Amino acid sequence: MPFKTPDLLDSNEEQIRRGNLRVVAPMFQRYGARSSFSGQIVTLKLFEDNSLVREAFAEAGTGKVLVIDGGGSLRCALVGDQLAILAHKNGWEGVVVYGCIRDSGDINQIDIGVRALNTHPLKSIKKGAGDRNIDISFGGISFRQDEWIYVDEDGIVVSTQALD
Repeated sequence: MPFKTPDLLDSNEEQIRRGNLRVVAPMFQRYGARSSFSGQIVTLKLFEDNSLVREAFAEAGTGKVLVIDGGGSLRCALVGDQLAILAHKNGWEGVVVYGCIRDSGDINQIDIGVRALNTHPLKSIKKGAGDRNIDISFGGISFRQDEWIYVDEDGIVVSTQALD
């Protein structure tokens, strides 16, 4: 479904007042070939270890967006070109990384939406540490498993329900 986040907000003012529609602080850079993407949220909470990212992207992701709370770390990357290729292959709509990515030039050629704080050339560790499908918070809001996320050039909006 084509959408614009400003239009979603304008047509759902009551949902904003009720707290069912939230806007993420403008802190993310745009990567990937998709300028806009949306879907049901799958959450990860981890720190400088992307093992769970690979596990998630290895699963079918049609209609889903992976939201990663990487603690805002700027010391290594949590997603690189190989993981972006895997995500695309398995139908993921996109990923939002509260942390860094790498291989940004290659990721920009892949048909997937990506938002991240920045880039970093160092890969993460691989110890399998982290949590999945839990409530996470960054950018001034909370993200909950199975809520809906809408991302475009103007920002990131999270909703408790799918929006028209």
